[in-house]
Amino acid sequence: MAKGRGAGRGGGQGGGQGGGQGRGQGGGQGRNKGGAFGPGGYCVCAKCGVKVLHQRGIKCTTLKCPDCGHTMIREELLKNKV
Repeated sequence: MAKGRGAGRGGGQGGGQGGGQGRGQGGGQGRNKGGAFGPGGYCVCAKCGVKVLHQRGIKCTTLKCPDCGHTMIREELLKNKV
């Protein structure tokens, strides 16, 4: 049987580029519809109800109630839960 000699050369070139855009989902705004409560207001103890004036730059959740030691929350959040 005769043997053949292959002499073919590959000449294909890949040059495609993906240009599609992703389809993002999400875009929820979280608590308070994405806005801040502002500098005023009060931090309130959810356990005993003690109010402390909110200080700018300090999150209420980092404070402890001076009476019972429970974590304080922003007054507006407490109103939304009740």
